[in-house]
Order: sequence, then structure tokens, then C-alpha cells
Amino acid sequence: MGPGPINADPRVLRALSAPLIGQYDPAMTQYMHETMQLYREVFATDNTATLLIDGTSRAGIEAVLVSLIKPGERVLVPIFGRFGHLLREIAERCGGEVHVIECPWGEVFQPEQIETAIRKVKPRLLALVQGDTSTTMCQPLAEIGAICRREDVLFYTDATASLAGNSLKTDEWGLDAVTAGLQKCLAGPSGSSPLTLSSRAVEVVHGRRHVEAGISSGRDRLTDPGARIRSNYFDLSMILDYWGELRLNHHTEATSMLYGARECARLLINEGMENAIDRHALHGQAMVEGLKGLGLEMFGDQAHRMHNVSAAVIPAGLEGEGLRRSMLEDFGIEIGTSFGPLHGKVWRFGVMGYNARRDTVLTTLAALEQTLRRGGISVVGGSGVGTALDFYSDQALRGHA
Repeated sequence: MGPGPINADPRVLRALSAPLIGQYDPAMTQYMHETMQLYREVFATDNTATLLIDGTSRAGIEAVLVSLIKPGERVLVPIFGRFGHLLREIAERCGGEVHVIECPWGEVFQPEQIETAIRKVKPRLLALVQGDTSTTMCQPLAEIGAICRREDVLFYTDATASLAGNSLKTDEWGLDAVTAGLQKCLAGPSGSSPLTLSSRAVEVVHGRRHVEAGISSGRDRLTDPGARIRSNYFDLSMILDYWGELRLNHHTEATSMLYGARECARLLINEGMENAIDRHALHGQAMVEGLKGLGLEMFGDQAHRMHNVSAAVIPAGLEGEGLRRSMLEDFGIEIGTSFGPLHGKVWRFGVMGYNARRDTVLTTLAALEQTLRRGGISVVGGSGVGTALDFYSDQALRGHA
């Protein structure tokens, strides 16, 4: 019940165990096409270039940034938590001239702050995290895409922690590139990174298109070798050729992860994306109400907290790591601490994917109450579970359960 990874849905685990097939088996191509279509619905987009990168969510981030950033191009990274710092580092490693703006951890940016920075920096790319688990904050994106279009800036967002648990509308919001992972709200294991690219982003990638010498016809080589993307494995021009109609060999697809990613998307679409988001909102808020019922103070701007991750301030005098260890050893429940300035100051609770359920919330709160009491914290018996149950009852009366 930490900020991820989470317990994978058993149906996803079953999909992972399906027999392997060859990467050019017609059935494999069909699975790839089905997966692309499913993720178009997950990302709320019509983008043709919607596919998987074999690797963790960071693989998707690196693929997008190394493929979109030419050395020397300006990149703007607004930072409101650990993962903004990650985008900065990766963009720097891609050779970008990176500029940053920062706000305190526990807050988010206003659109006008980002607009002012764009006009000052004049970047080619804006790289912005949507949901940062280190702070639990969810950055509003709806107004930023229009700003980027006006200023002719490509807009990339990392939605690893937020996709399927919080609203994300790729086309409506004008997002040019979005990446995610399976191990959060998509209810799968880490190891595959879904992504989607707008036609604007694809145009940039195709402008750097390269075909390996061993499979090249000789007519499809770059006239300017200096434009070549500085990674072979993460070269989106070659990956697009692999997933597209050409089906040019690039790597051997991670077949089992393709099965798993396909099942993650299939389950979400069957549930309905809005229903999945509502489920995360309901159970995430129930966890928050229960934590407050235990007398814990919530960290950060609660109006901009992700539905699926919350952070409680560790009570003064209590050794936070000791409580986390007791929760794990006594109850088999994992919760998280945080990074950087928040390390050892907050506990993070994840209610996402397969774990976004009433029983997991109530069990976690019951275990936490006992662990707090054994740590010397005065807690009213049943206050966490009772408050969460009251919240569920109220939501049921309102028709939200």
C-alpha cells in the first residue's frame, strides 16, 4: 500500500504466463495492433503513434526525451518534486540546454507561471510531470497545452503515477507526448512503458529517422548523420518502424510484457476510464479520511493531491522507519516514506490499481492504528476504520459508491 509498485491484478499475472510466440507471427502483430488501439483509449487520443517501450516507465521517459531533444535545444522543466529533477537530468544527458523553475514540494504551478517561463526561455520542449509520487501532488495540465501551441513548444508529460487514477486527456489538452508505466494505477508489474506521440512529435522524430545498416535498403539513410538520435534502443524513429506498417526489425519484443500491458489496458477499458478514475478517487479519499481520523496531519495542498497517493506527516517523536518496518513484519503491509527534503518526514500511502479497494483501505487503517499505539501514539480505538466507513456510507448515500 505504498506509492508503487502495487499488487498486480491476478488477471494480468495470468496473461503474463501465456505461451510465447515469434515476433513476426501474424498473431503477434495482431496483439501489437490491439494493444495500440487499447492504449489510444487509455490515453484518450487518436494518435497513430501509441505503443509500448520495453522497459520500466523510465525507459519511456528516456525514449521520448532522447528522440525529441536535439543537442543544444532549449528545454524547460518545471520541478515540484523528485521526478521533475529526474526529467531535468535525463534532458541534460540528451544534450539539451535545460532551464528549470521550481515551486515548494507540496505545491503545484499555476498556468501563468509556466507561460511566463516559456516566454522567457523560449524552449523547444516543455517537460512536465503530471503526478509526482514524492509529494503526492497532481499538476493541472488542461490549460498548458494551449500555451505551448501558441508559443510553438512541444509538450511532454510524465504520467507514470497518475494515468488511469486521475484525468488525462491527451488530445483535448494538447499533449504532444505522454509516457506511463504499468505498476501504478494500471494494475500491472513494472517492465513496460506505454506512450503516445502527437503528429507534431512524430514529425520531429521522423526528421531524425535512421535505419540500421544491416536492414537498410541504402535509400533510407539520414543525409545528416549528426541528426541521428543518440540511442539505438530508445530511438523512437526505429521503434515506430517496428510497430508500424513496415515492421522493420529493431529488437525482440518482450512478449510476456506485451501480454501483460494489453491485459492492463483491456481491464481498464472494460471498466471504463471514468469509472476507474472515480474508483481511485473514492478509495483514495477514504484512506485520507481514515488517516485524519487517526489524528494524522496530511501533507501538501490537498486540493491538488493525486487521487491515488497521499502523504501523512510522521508524528513528532515517532521513528518513522520503525513503524514502516512493523507494518511490514507484523501485518505484511508496505507503506512508503519519501525522498529528499521529505525523507523521514512523511509516510506515503498508495491506493491504486488492483489495490484501490475498500478492503485494502480498511485493513491498512486497522493495522496502522495498532502500530501507532504500539509506538506510543494515543489513538482512539477504531477511529481510522470508523471514519473511513462513515465516508463510504456518506458516499453511498450520494450515489458515489
